[in-house]
Amino acid sequence: MPTYRQVAAAAEIGMLVHERDTTAACQEMLRLLKEAVSSDAASLVAVDPFDGEHRQVAGVGYAAEVSQPLAEEFARTQWFGDVLANRLPPSISEEPGQSFRRGWFYAQHLRPAGFRDGMTGALRRDGRYVGLVHLSSEKRGAFDGAARRLLASVIPAFATMADIAGRAVQAGGVQHADCAALVRGDKIVEMPGRRRPRVLDDATFRHILAEFRESAGRRLQLFWPVDRVWHRVALVVPDLPVPRPGTVLVHTRPAPIPYGLTSRELDVLTRLAMGMTNDVIAEDLFLSPRTIHTHVAHVLQKTGTATRTEAATLAVRESILRPVPGLPRRAGITCFLDRG
Repeated sequence: MPTYRQVAAAAEIGMLVHERDTTAACQEMLRLLKEAVSSDAASLVAVDPFDGEHRQVAGVGYAAEVSQPLAEEFARTQWFGDVLANRLPPSISEEPGQSFRRGWFYAQHLRPAGFRDGMTGALRRDGRYVGLVHLSSEKRGAFDGAARRLLASVIPAFATMADIAGRAVQAGGVQHADCAALVRGDKIVEMPGRRRPRVLDDATFRHILAEFRESAGRRLQLFWPVDRVWHRVALVVPDLPVPRPGTVLVHTRPAPIPYGLTSRELDVLTRLAMGMTNDVIAEDLFLSPRTIHTHVAHVLQKTGTATRTEAATLAVRESILRPVPGLPRRAGITCFLDRG
C-alpha cells in the first residue's frame, strides 16, 4: 500500500498541471516524485512535434552528461521498446535477464554516475506517445513494484505537461471546433483532433504570419476570408514545455464580420485604426477620397460610433481588423499587437 506521503505527493503532482508556469511546475512535480519514491534523480522528456526528437523539459539531480543522453539517446536503444510495451513502468532491478544492466547505455552513462537502479515510464495522452519520465537511484533494488505503481499513477499528469501540442492548445485558448496548427518556419504541425487551418494556404496571410513572428508581439487577432467565408483568426506565441523560438499557434473559426460591415468597410476601419487620413486610405485602396468618405460614414453608422477615433478604438478593442502586411517597419501589423 502507498504511504500517506506518497498519496499526498501524487495528489499535489496532479494539481500542478494547472499551473501557468510550465517550467516551474515541471521542476516541482519531479521533486515531489523523486522524494515520494526515494529517487536520487528524475527527468521529464518531451517529443518535439516538429522533428520527432526527444528533448528534456525539466530535470532534478542529473548531471548534464547523464540527462542529455537520457533525453536524446535512450529512445534509440532497444530498451525504449520495452518501456513502450510495458503497462507498468519497468525498472532495472526487476528486469528479467538484466539485459539493460549489462548493456552499453547503462555502462556508458548511468553506472559511471553512480546509479544502480532506474525506471522509466512512457507518457501517452489521448492515445498519443508524448514523452518519458526517467528516475535513477544510487541504491540497487530501489524501485520495486510499489514504486513502479506509484510512477504509473502520476503518468497522466506528466503526460499533460510533456504534450507540446496539447499545452499549446490549452494556453492558446483554442476551442473544440477550431482549426489549429503550430507553425515554425515552413513546418506546420496540426493539433490533435483538429483540422489544419486553411488560411495557411493564403500567401498574403503567410506574410502577416511572418511579420508577426518577427515582431515582439504575443498575440494578434484578426479577420480573414477563406473561400469567401470570413474567419476569426488568432496568432499566439505559445508557452511550450520545450522552448522553440519562432513558433506560432494559429487557430481559426468561421465568423461573420461584426456589425454587418462589408469587406471594404473592414479595410477602411483597419486603416482608421492605423491613424490614416481619408486621402491616404483612398490612395492605399486605389479609391477616390469621396468613396472613402462614404465608407467611413457607413462604418460610423453601423458600429454606433460618433467619431473616427471612437471607431478606431472599437476596432482595436474588439480586434475587428484585417492587418496590412508589407508596410515599412511592419506598421500594418505592429500597431495591433498584444505584447502582454
